[in-house]
Amino acid sequence: MDDLDLTRRDGLPDALKALLEDYPRSGWQQHANFAGLVEFWLDRHLMFRRLCEMLRTDSEAGVDGNIDPQMLAARVSRFGGMLVQQLHGHHQIEDMHYFPVLSRKDTRLERGFDILDRDHHALDGLLNRFTEGANGLIQRKTEPGAFREEVVAFEGFLLRHLEDEEDLIVPVILKHGADGIH
Repeated sequence: MDDLDLTRRDGLPDALKALLEDYPRSGWQQHANFAGLVEFWLDRHLMFRRLCEMLRTDSEAGVDGNIDPQMLAARVSRFGGMLVQQLHGHHQIEDMHYFPVLSRKDTRLERGFDILDRDHHALDGLLNRFTEGANGLIQRKTEPGAFREEVVAFEGFLLRHLEDEEDLIVPVILKHGADGIH
């Protein structure tokens, strides 16, 4: 494992954040190239964050006995399934289309796109583990506390990935526009 492994890193190397200095997060929404692709893409990331938060909150309610086990199982099935399905589709589109196109827009960042691609493979394994934990909870073979720990671990890795992905990709699109990307 290296320092850039998703399960070990605390951000991307500064060299891969070169454009972030010129396009800081605080100015993204005001930029002319924000509307459209960037806005849509960040909304998808927000959905993933909210689904993780909801699953964590529900599992905590399960641990505390503040939610009916059947209701918890139904919510984990619905929202956990949505998270897994939507993440797989999102990552597939990024790997097959967006990353190759965007890495050609600024070749200094190719290594960053390689890291994000590796993240997706790591997240596949973490999603499988998450799915096993969710299925265990739904089938009442896993206690809510064990599932909560799985959600917390997965959420931490996903949030690290989403932030790094945004720091790399959004500045590229803001600088070059979305033409030729869709």
